[in-house]
Amino acid sequence: MADQSFLTWPFFEDRHRNLAAELEAWSAANLGDVDHSDTDAACRQLVTMLGEAGFAAHTGALEGALDVRTLCLIRETLARHDGLADFAFAMQGLGTGAISLFGTPEQKQEWLPQTRSGAVISAFALTEPGSGSDVANNTMTATHDGEHYVLNGRKTWISNGGIADVYTLFARTGEAPGAKGMSAFIVPADTPGLAIAERLDTIAPHPLATLAFQDARVPASAMIGTPGSGFKIAMSVLDVFRSTVAAAALGFARRALDEALARVSMRHVQGAPLFDLQMVQGHIADMALDVDASALLVYRAAWAKDCGAHRVTREAAMAKLFATDHAQNVIDKAVQLHGGDGVKSGETVEKLYREIRALRIYEGASDVQRVVIARQALNAL
Repeated sequence: MADQSFLTWPFFEDRHRNLAAELEAWSAANLGDVDHSDTDAACRQLVTMLGEAGFAAHTGALEGALDVRTLCLIRETLARHDGLADFAFAMQGLGTGAISLFGTPEQKQEWLPQTRSGAVISAFALTEPGSGSDVANNTMTATHDGEHYVLNGRKTWISNGGIADVYTLFARTGEAPGAKGMSAFIVPADTPGLAIAERLDTIAPHPLATLAFQDARVPASAMIGTPGSGFKIAMSVLDVFRSTVAAAALGFARRALDEALARVSMRHVQGAPLFDLQMVQGHIADMALDVDASALLVYRAAWAKDCGAHRVTREAAMAKLFATDHAQNVIDKAVQLHGGDGVKSGETVEKLYREIRALRIYEGASDVQRVVIARQALNAL
């Protein structure tokens, strides 16, 4: 079992420790049996399993705030066991985060019980072909037409695209230029005028797609929040879930460290365990340091948010930047310590090597996080 000593840190309460133990036992007993040969089917199965086991209930808040420490603990644990299980859980939360934080009581009652139970799969549709990190330059439009909004444009790199039942969509309603002219909408996947333009394949298979909207009509009641508040809503959702991306990276790093420790303990060179080599001990020390430093940043950000901080932009950016970049380093060292087996298709460390790369890009690329941190430091003067 991976190191659990971090659970004694003062960031956590007994309810977090109890949940971690419950999820650890459930993951060990259930996730190894999921067939990943069909990614879409596996993702649907995992959402159902997480819903039936009660863990998906943490992805949406019918009342009160989302508990970010809980989200991070769940993502870290799932990522350590199965990257696709982490993805399935995370998208249930990110996809409905705007509803949890800004939805009306009616919107929450309509959608959150379904996503929390695993009956409905959700997605977060923000990125466009011409704007990734530069969200304020999104061009998709939502034109007010009586009691409806008419949607036109494209979204791309949408996680759960093609299998989601409902999308949280961000489109330009034109109240003002740039960031102040966007709004958020709830768009069921069967809305006429919404089509899957392309399915996207990546080095670590996940359900991803480009969505095309042509005169797709949604009722005005599908808007989340107020007209023109879409950018604020999107940033608030990412402020919560960015720390959880860091937690997933931490889970990948912990698994890589565990795999490396097992390898260097069992593998012998010239009659002695590989671990006896000082260079190997140096690699292990660096990996352990990166894991603990990442954990401190991740759970500081989550704790601060749960303690009532309005925004944790700086803390979340630091956590995501450090945890994802250093998880890449930890996993790379694990691959190196496995020698040829490290690049053999299907080996645990080889799968981790493919899984970690995207985390340094989505929900705020590493270089964007550096800009955010620098600006926050300047603003503190």
